[in-house]
Amino acid sequence: MSNNQTLLDRSLRSVWHPCTQMKQHETYPLIPIRRGDGVWLYDVDGKKHLDAVSSWWVNLFGHNNPRIKDAIRQQLDTLEHVMLAGFTHEPVVALSEKLAGLTGLGHAFYASDGASATEIALKMSFHYWRNIGKTGKTRFISLQNSYHGETMGSLGVTDVAIFKDTYAPLLIQSAQVPSPDSRLAEAGESAEDFALRCASVLEQYLAEHHAELAAFIIEPLVQCAAGMGMYHPVYLSRARAICSQYEVHLIADEIAVGFGRTGTMFACEQANIKPDFICLSKGITGGYLPLSAVLTTDAIYQAFYHDATVKGFLHSHSYTGNPLACSAALATLAIFETDDVVHKNKETSARIFEKMQVLTDLPVEHLRHQGMIFSFDVQTANQQFSRQCYQAAIAQSLLLRPIGNTVYFMPPYTITEPEIDFMVKVSHDVVKAVR
Repeated sequence: MSNNQTLLDRSLRSVWHPCTQMKQHETYPLIPIRRGDGVWLYDVDGKKHLDAVSSWWVNLFGHNNPRIKDAIRQQLDTLEHVMLAGFTHEPVVALSEKLAGLTGLGHAFYASDGASATEIALKMSFHYWRNIGKTGKTRFISLQNSYHGETMGSLGVTDVAIFKDTYAPLLIQSAQVPSPDSRLAEAGESAEDFALRCASVLEQYLAEHHAELAAFIIEPLVQCAAGMGMYHPVYLSRARAICSQYEVHLIADEIAVGFGRTGTMFACEQANIKPDFICLSKGITGGYLPLSAVLTTDAIYQAFYHDATVKGFLHSHSYTGNPLACSAALATLAIFETDDVVHKNKETSARIFEKMQVLTDLPVEHLRHQGMIFSFDVQTANQQFSRQCYQAAIAQSLLLRPIGNTVYFMPPYTITEPEIDFMVKVSHDVVKAVR
């Protein structure tokens, strides 16, 4: 038995893989990865795969990045971890200062993953209103087709049936308002006009229900799990104004879209707004270590600052603000600063989208991009399109992970011109073959 097969058998016997019906691996084998370098993942047999999805949208500057590795290595020689309750350390303070400067919000609260960040923001919002005496504000709203994570609280504001329906009896109840996803606009209706129409529905809902609403949580500019649903930034502008008018918190879930993915450091910048909470994760450490953060306003922070312990935010986990993860995040932010990443991404984004025009000879629609997120929808009757597309692309050394009939690219920012050509050509061939 080969080392490859031995590893696969061991994994199937011992690991419960995420977002997976494990029985499917009887037919579709796992891919055992030995190492990564740049945009490439190398399996145990030496075959390489271009990571066009940044390993679930986390990798910004390529696998095996020397600057991030060196930062982690240096931190490892001094302090690997200390609890953040009653203690502090330089990496968490420096990172909090950096994030405050970038977001205009302060007092970063740390966790390990995006869903946990959503939980924190929801709890903070609810607890804030309770602390100031508005105890009736206990409910939340989100967009239709929204995704905010799969823990109990985050799943309560998620609107993706396959994740949510099984657990519905366990969840907080939330309401959804129409998504401004421009693919849903009427024929001849501009993305801006459609966004404004959706915002008017939001305004009507808040006018009627604001007394019971704690917060509106939204993925700025791109609803990723909805098949990269993209919308006009005017919706964010109106949402900010409407939430302010009716005293409802605005939570910006920038977990997937932050750190340069949408063309600016944070998506909210494109509407020139500041949310009441911002949730960050995924790319925050460049894809190296699990970390998430929630930042909020000084006014919200002050509502918890009290002699009574019960009025404090008593949320925690053992690895909060881990120094190694914070060091990776600081190195990631340093690359943005020294390498003018956001500006360079504009050039890369334009180049990728220009090359994607060759896809228009296929039955595709809504060819679109927002910064370094690229997507198109395939017109197909093939019920197995997503799985077959994944398998066919893997056979040609490309990692794609379609969402339904939506094919998307979210590659590391370090992708080169030949690698872009390879990514687009293989995608074209695969879609043509399996549609």
